[in-house]
Amino acid sequence: MSDLDRTGGSPTWDPAQYAAFSGDRSRPFHDLVAQVGAVAPRRVVDLGCGPGTLTATLADRWPDAEVIGIDSSSSMLDEAASVAADRPNLRFERGEIADWRPDQRDDVVVTNAALQWVPSHRELLPTWLSELAPGAWFAMQVPGNFASPSHALMRSIAARPPFAHALDGVLRSDPVSDAPGYLETFLDAGFDTTAWETTYMQVLRGEEPVLEWTRGTGLRPALQALDAADPTGALTRAYEREYGAALRLAYPASANGTVYPFRRIFAVGRRR
Repeated sequence: MSDLDRTGGSPTWDPAQYAAFSGDRSRPFHDLVAQVGAVAPRRVVDLGCGPGTLTATLADRWPDAEVIGIDSSSSMLDEAASVAADRPNLRFERGEIADWRPDQRDDVVVTNAALQWVPSHRELLPTWLSELAPGAWFAMQVPGNFASPSHALMRSIAARPPFAHALDGVLRSDPVSDAPGYLETFLDAGFDTTAWETTYMQVLRGEEPVLEWTRGTGLRPALQALDAADPTGALTRAYEREYGAALRLAYPASANGTVYPFRRIFAVGRRR
C-alpha cells in the first residue's frame, strides 16, 4: 500500500491520488523483489497489494506460480480487477494483513509499504516466518521517514488547536522497527537474511508537491478524521493550509523541482 502513520481504523483510499506518483512509489518495490532468488515458486503472496499493478509484475516473473494479492481496501481491489483479467495465474482477495496466516505452499511472500499499517506486525512477523516452509522467501519494505519533516510537521500541527481533538491518537511516530531490528527477527526465525536502508532523493514537481505526495499516503488518516469531525471541510482546509505552509519552508522549491528524501527500510530472507 503506502507510507502511512496510523492507529486504528482503515482509511478510505483514493487510487487516483495514490497513483499520482506511481513511478517514484514503485522503485522500492522493484529493488526489494530483485533480492528474492526464488526460481519456481508454487505460490506467491503480496500482502497489501494496493491497485495490483506491482503484483502483476510478480505474476509475469513467475507465470507458473499462483499469485495472490491481498488488500483491505475495496477501492484498491476494484482497480486491481482489470490487472488480473489477462493473467490466469493472478487473483486478488480482500482481507486484513493482521488476519493472514502462511500456507505451506507459500514459497514467496512480499509486502511492500504495508506493514506500517498493522500495529501488531512486529509481534506477528516471528509467527509468520516460523510458519513458512523451509526454502520459502519473505521480502518486506516499510517507510523509514516518520522522523522526517513531512511526518513530524504532520504530527506537530495535528497536536495544536483546533485540530487536536479530531486528530488525537490518529498519527503515530513509531509504527515500524529499524533495519537491525527486522534483521534480528529474521535471523531468530532461521532465515538467511539481508537488511538495508535506502534514501531515494525524489525530485517532485508542481505546486505544493510534498503536500500532494502525502495526500495520497500518510496524510489520508488525518484528512479522514478531520472530515468526520467537520463535514463542511473547513477544518480540513485549515489544516492543509497550515501544513502546506510548513512544508514549503521545510522543502523549498528550486528551478529543478522540490527534493523530497524518501527513506525506506528493507529485509529479505530465505528460510533455511
